[in-house]
Amino acid sequence: MRDPSAMTLLEWYDDHARDLPWRVGPSERKAGKVPDPYHVWLSEIMLQQTTVAAVRSYFLRFLERWPDVRLLAAAEDAHVMAAWAGLGYYARARNLLKCARAIIQEHDGRFPETHEDLLRLPGVGPYTAAAISAIAFDRPETVVDGNVERVMSRLFSVETPLPKAKPELVALATRVTPERRPGDYAQAVMDLGATICTPKSPACGICPWARACQAKAARRQLELPKRAVKPSRPVRYGIAYLARRADGAWLVQTRPEQGLLGGMLGWPGTEWTEAPPEEAPPFQCEWRNPGVEVRHAFTHFELRLSLRMTEVQDDAQPAHGHFVAGLRREDLPTVMRKAMDIVRNILPERVT
Repeated sequence: MRDPSAMTLLEWYDDHARDLPWRVGPSERKAGKVPDPYHVWLSEIMLQQTTVAAVRSYFLRFLERWPDVRLLAAAEDAHVMAAWAGLGYYARARNLLKCARAIIQEHDGRFPETHEDLLRLPGVGPYTAAAISAIAFDRPETVVDGNVERVMSRLFSVETPLPKAKPELVALATRVTPERRPGDYAQAVMDLGATICTPKSPACGICPWARACQAKAARRQLELPKRAVKPSRPVRYGIAYLARRADGAWLVQTRPEQGLLGGMLGWPGTEWTEAPPEEAPPFQCEWRNPGVEVRHAFTHFELRLSLRMTEVQDDAQPAHGHFVAGLRREDLPTVMRKAMDIVRNILPERVT
């Protein structure tokens, strides 16, 4: 067994780097192409709590619509929130706009390069600051995401369970991070965790760090990283009211800026509470209960959303919300899309 070598991993990365739309690959970098900090920042914000597969199409659509930070900063909030719909964790979209505007107003449109300056931007935490600094500006910052935690846990056979092990894993990752090509190294170790050192079926036979891996030597790679037992996720209940006019417009309301799904379009409804709430329709009419509930998992709780639906005439005047013609499911966050899909399948097809 030997110490892990950053150079060994970089040689592997030169041949096996993933082709990602926001990435400047190792051959391009050697040819003199430099990463665009806007691309790095945008992708890192999108990738928080989200998979590469889910982010790829969103990143390309954002880039087509807002190809640089100045255009994004000038965008209307509602347009950005609609484009973000479906990615989840909507506070990220609000912070995306705040950050873009701070870069224009406070940094003349240029991204800060240092970890310390990046941390002062809205929505940029220690991991994201390290990733932007390393990948966009090739500074020797230690970048530790979930993939890197798993790699370090196995590489050094860390027995401490996550999340308590995080400081120890960051210290070990710092020990391996090189001064040379730190941006490529940061992406290499993340690629290693995503494609080789995977959670359930690590491909140890082709891993560039196989000889250095303490978990492999002890045949314990499937046992690590250890994780503390998670408490059960609480359940909250709510009612959503879906009303469609005869002309096809849907009744929606903009959710409060603060809180879950802040600033997004949604259906009028009750608060989400620990016990099933009382009825609170946006206007009085005959509301049908389709007998189907939407279930959706948020980070800290599971939501069970009962549905009520109705069709109304064009002159309906709700006390809450407003009707929107041409509403697309893509304009809604995922939990609201689920409700729309159910109701669309039940209401008559005469209205589109």
